Amino acid sequence: MQHDRRVHPALAGLVHRMSGYDLRLDPRAVHHGVPGPSATVIISFDEPLDVTWCDQPDARSRQWLLASGLHTRPALIRTHGVQHGIQLDLTPAGCRALLGVPAAAIARGLVAHADLPTGIPHDLHERLAGLDRWGWDARFALLEEHLLQVAARQRSVVPDDLAHAWRLLDRRGGRVTMSGLASEVGWSRRHLVTRFTGEFGLPPQEVRQLHRFGAAMRLARAGQPWVEVAARAGYADQAHLSREFRALAGQTPTQWRSEVFPIVQDDPA
Repeated sequence: MQHDRRVHPALAGLVHRMSGYDLRLDPRAVHHGVPGPSATVIISFDEPLDVTWCDQPDARSRQWLLASGLHTRPALIRTHGVQHGIQLDLTPAGCRALLGVPAAAIARGLVAHADLPTGIPHDLHERLAGLDRWGWDARFALLEEHLLQVAARQRSVVPDDLAHAWRLLDRRGGRVTMSGLASEVGWSRRHLVTRFTGEFGLPPQEVRQLHRFGAAMRLARAGQPWVEVAARAGYADQAHLSREFRALAGQTPTQWRSEVFPIVQDDPA
């Protein structure tokens, strides 16, 4: 079961989405967590999150409090029959304001909150876990109070020119050329790639790819045929879409659609 919380107006621009989930599954179920154009914070209850990169099994770890920046490969999450927690999707500005680091600092990584300047503290995690009998509203309210306090203290922001470049990619769903993006920001392509990657952790070409992939997933969830999904999301053809699914999700489109664990991590916005 999934529970969504409307983002507080004071956190708009920092938190894209706040969702709670409580799922009981086949203990053998393994979820493919797919990339998207948001950083992810997981606050796990009952059991720590058992996660690794699909192509890097030796990096497997169990984390109660996890942050992951932008990336272009799937994560494997072993469910052990229970998945219960809260997920936050953060913007790059949210990474700076709520985690105390630029998005590049956690890009392509799975980072424990103890290693972050302003991650979720252990005592807050214990309080959130202890509110189970009071329901999701109580948990969301406590977490929201913490985030508002942290955001009010933070003064680190994404530089204006880079924030503008990010908004252009975001608003156009990745449908912009690198030359066009560089021109609108007023930089050379090389300077754009260097500055953009330094702040966000991925070059603009890969962020554009994540936006396109997110659009494809939304269309697929709405029941669109795959050939229609490919055309509307901006892929050259259905074969192009299939290759991207295998690269980013570790599955074919059909496998992704039929996976037994459709949890919130699968919804890049």
